[in-house]
Amino acid sequence: MSEMLTIRNDADLLEEEEHHSLRGREFGFWLFLMGDAVIFALLFATYVVLSGNSAAGPTSQQVFDLSHTAIETALLLVSSLTFGIASLAMDKGHGRAVILWLLITLGLGLGFLAMEVLEFRGMILQGAGPDVSGFLSAFFTLVGMHGAHVAMGSIGILVMIGQVMTKGLTLPVRSRLNRLGLFWHFLDIVWIGIFSVVYLPGVM
Repeated sequence: MSEMLTIRNDADLLEEEEHHSLRGREFGFWLFLMGDAVIFALLFATYVVLSGNSAAGPTSQQVFDLSHTAIETALLLVSSLTFGIASLAMDKGHGRAVILWLLITLGLGLGFLAMEVLEFRGMILQGAGPDVSGFLSAFFTLVGMHGAHVAMGSIGILVMIGQVMTKGLTLPVRSRLNRLGLFWHFLDIVWIGIFSVVYLPGVM
């Protein structure tokens, strides 16, 4: 009887330590996310200051294609929705559904990245590269930084798919998936800011 109580106490201690460790990681993640928000705020401020500095190069009205950007926006917004559905499936313990919706989210994210690469390539071929003017340098830095984050998030989704398949929906896996979901939704919010501050005023 005493041995059973000892085993139970040890299990409780391990679970408590695991919860404490996960809370520490979640706190560290929030610090990272706040730092990332500051970086994007600085990039937004830099773009606003330099947006009118096109020098002798092309202006935003000449290089921006709002229909192309609208498709990118739709892909990212829908990917945020599908990640939310994956989170709901995780709460219900449906591992296969989590994997399915994460795969759909990954496909949408990769589609967004492919369209962004095509946009950058088309602009550079038109002579509107980041070295042409302050406006284009700020544009490529801001939008490129967001794209790099989406690429990192896509790698994270791929890793989480592997973890759900091999480990199941354990407490650490759920915690990682929740943190990745916050990161992905954060990128969605940043993109809405880019669409509103960069693209919409740029075509007017």
